[in-house]
Amino acid sequence: MKSPTFPITDDHIHLDPLNGRGIAAAKDFLHAGGTHLFLVSKPSWSLSVHPDCGADYARVFDETLRVAELVSATGIVVFPVLGVHPAEISRLAERMPLPRAAEVMQEGLDCAARYVREGRAVALKSGRPHYEVTTEVLAASNIVLAHALTLAHDCRCALQVHAETGPCSDIIGMAQTAGVPVERVVKHYGSPDTPLHPSLIAKHEAIPAMAREHRVFTMESDYMDENSRPGAVIGPKSVPRFTKKLLDAGLIDEDACHRIHAETIERVYGVTISLA
Repeated sequence: MKSPTFPITDDHIHLDPLNGRGIAAAKDFLHAGGTHLFLVSKPSWSLSVHPDCGADYARVFDETLRVAELVSATGIVVFPVLGVHPAEISRLAERMPLPRAAEVMQEGLDCAARYVREGRAVALKSGRPHYEVTTEVLAASNIVLAHALTLAHDCRCALQVHAETGPCSDIIGMAQTAGVPVERVVKHYGSPDTPLHPSLIAKHEAIPAMAREHRVFTMESDYMDENSRPGAVIGPKSVPRFTKKLLDAGLIDEDACHRIHAETIERVYGVTISLA
């Protein structure tokens, strides 16, 4: 395998040796030219964890860190991102009152924040359901999201937000209230119209134009690594493959690659991106 000439970073990917391809998928990313990835914790239920309190999420986070070590051994630089998937509120509310479900999610985020403070993870993950919910569930979800933003401020880290399609402009006010710079609030599966930091799916058609305009964004696969949904959302090779495809077609240049995959990542997450 030829050594990469510039970093290629997947801003949001899941790898799951228990329910998916695991290290084989990571090696696909590596062999396609990928160098760095942000490994995001999976929903608790996908790992057969059914939380009754925030401490129960430690099992999910510890598994994420275990996988991160395995992936690091391949030569990929791994940055763990830990948090509570916003869809957890629907599952928890089936077993407990809605206010308690929101409390459990906030406790889980408190647990994730401890890992960040200890240097074992670089960012947090939260959000609100991307599907239609009742007014009460949406209000409770926004309380959880506001708590995550407060924790991101306290930890001085970025927050990846999983939410509905669209700009999610109201989150700007929530971030300002919490004291979190908007550029460190990452809209996972983002779109060009978001005022938050957009993390775009690697095949997004707006990438060439945004790169030419020097707009700030990153790229992700949101690969779920579940045998029941192979290739969803897009495969682990996607970020390096689409980057190289755009580069070879002259739709982006190497300066844009460095900006997307290194400079912007460093600024948003406070990490170092290097091929050394």
